[in-house]
Amino acid sequence: MRIAYLINSVEGGGAALPVPAVTRLMRDHGAEVEVFALTRRDGRAIDAMERAGLAVHVRDGGEKDHVAAFDWLKRSLRAWRPDLVWTSLTRATLLGQIVGGALGVPVVSWQHAAFLKPANRLLLRARQRRSALWIADSHCVAELTAKRLGVPAERLAVWPLFAADGAAPQARPWRPGEPIRLGTLGRLHRVKGHDVLLTALARLKAQGFCDLPPFELTIAGEGAERVALEAQVAELGLDNVRLPGFAERPQDFLAGLHLYVHPSRSEGLCIAVHEAMQAGLPTVVSAVGEMPYSVRDGETGLVVPSEAPDALAQALAWLLCRPERLAGMGVNARARVLDRFGEAAFARAGTEVMARLPGANGPAAVRRQSPVPPASGLSASRRAG
Repeated sequence: MRIAYLINSVEGGGAALPVPAVTRLMRDHGAEVEVFALTRRDGRAIDAMERAGLAVHVRDGGEKDHVAAFDWLKRSLRAWRPDLVWTSLTRATLLGQIVGGALGVPVVSWQHAAFLKPANRLLLRARQRRSALWIADSHCVAELTAKRLGVPAERLAVWPLFAADGAAPQARPWRPGEPIRLGTLGRLHRVKGHDVLLTALARLKAQGFCDLPPFELTIAGEGAERVALEAQVAELGLDNVRLPGFAERPQDFLAGLHLYVHPSRSEGLCIAVHEAMQAGLPTVVSAVGEMPYSVRDGETGLVVPSEAPDALAQALAWLLCRPERLAGMGVNARARVLDRFGEAAFARAGTEVMARLPGANGPAAVRRQSPVPPASGLSASRRAG
C-alpha cells in the first residue's frame, strides 16, 4: 500500500511531531509512505522526518491560497499515485478529500484538536462521509468527533499519538537551596493559556501564599503571542520569567525542570504534558482534553479549571511550598505515562488502525507503473522548500 501522508505544514511541533513514529509503524506493516505538506511554516519538523527515512514534499505557498494548494496536491498525487491519502488537520483534510475523490483514492483523516473553528466544524461535518475512516488522537477527541462531526463508531478509531520512551532523559530532583525551575513547552498562541499562567504568577507574588522559595519560569516556544507575552511580563514585573524561544531539544529542556505547567484553554492529547511526565516531572494542568485523564490529581500533579488564574496560583503555591514532594510525584507521573502510553500500547493501537484501512483486508492494490517525481516547478523536498 502506498500512503500519501498529507499535512498542513512542517512546523516544529503540533501535528507534525508524531509523523515519524506513525509512519514508522505504517512501514513496519509494509506500507510505502511519503509526506506532502501544504506549506512550510518554520520547517523545523523536516529534519526529524528525513532522519526517519521519509521523503518530504513541501509546497511553496501560504495558508490561504487554497486553489493553488489544490492544484499542487492534485498534480503531486496524480504523479505519485497513492493507494490511500492520509490527512492531518482541517485544511489538509478538506483538500485531501477533494483530491482523493477526483483521483478515486480513499481518504483516512486524523482528528487532533479539541477546538474547531465554527466554519471548519460545519465543513468537516458536511463532508465527514468523504473520509472512509476517522482517527482520533485520544479518547476525548474521539468522543468530540462522534458528537461534532457525526462520525459513526464503525468509521471511528482511536490511536493515541504518544509513544512513551523509557530511555528519555530524566529530570534531576530538586535540591534544597536551589531555585525551583518551572517550565512549559509549546507554540506561543492564546489557546495555550500562557497569559493565564503569567496572571497566576503575578497573584502569587502579590498575595504571598507562603514563604515561597526562589523559583523561575521558562516558557519555551515561538509564535504570534510573543510580543503580547513579553509586554505582560514587563507590565506585571515578573523578573523570574524567561521566553528563550523554540526549544531545539525538548527532552533536554524538560529534563532541566522540577515542575511542568500547562494551562491550556483547549487541547486534544497534548504531547508536551505526556513528555513532561515521561521525564519524571509532576505537572499542573488545566482540565481540558486528555490531560485530566492522564494526570492523577494529587498523585502525579494537580488539575485546575481552564482560564482560572486564582486556582492555578493556589495549585502552584501548594507545590512550591512543598518542593520536597515534587520528586515523588514525578516518579508517579513517569510510571503512569509508561503504563498508559508505552511503545507496546502505541504499536497495538496503530496495528488495529492499519487493519481497518480501506483495502487492508482485501487484495493488494494493483501495482501501478513506477511513479514519476512531483510535477516540475513544485517544491518536492526540503532542499526546494
